[in-house]
Amino acid sequence: MGEQVNRRTQTGVVISDKMEKTVVVKVDRLVKHPLYNKYIKRSMKYKVHDEQNSCKTGDKVQIEECRPLSKDKRWTLRQILESAA
Repeated sequence: MGEQVNRRTQTGVVISDKMEKTVVVKVDRLVKHPLYNKYIKRSMKYKVHDEQNSCKTGDKVQIEECRPLSKDKRWTLRQILESAA
């Protein structure tokens, strides 16, 4: 019953903290173009559950996948890696 589940984690930057217990995190990744072999920056924005409202805009955070918490929230805050200056 109590097995440990490997959950996906990603690292990104908080771009909005205007909601209650929710922050918007932008995650950048590099993908290689199939023809030109150059790396292109692609980004996704995720709504992340922040129970203590501890994140501020500009913080670098690690997020973890979880069960659906609302219509758009499927990620939860794991830890704050770097605080904004």
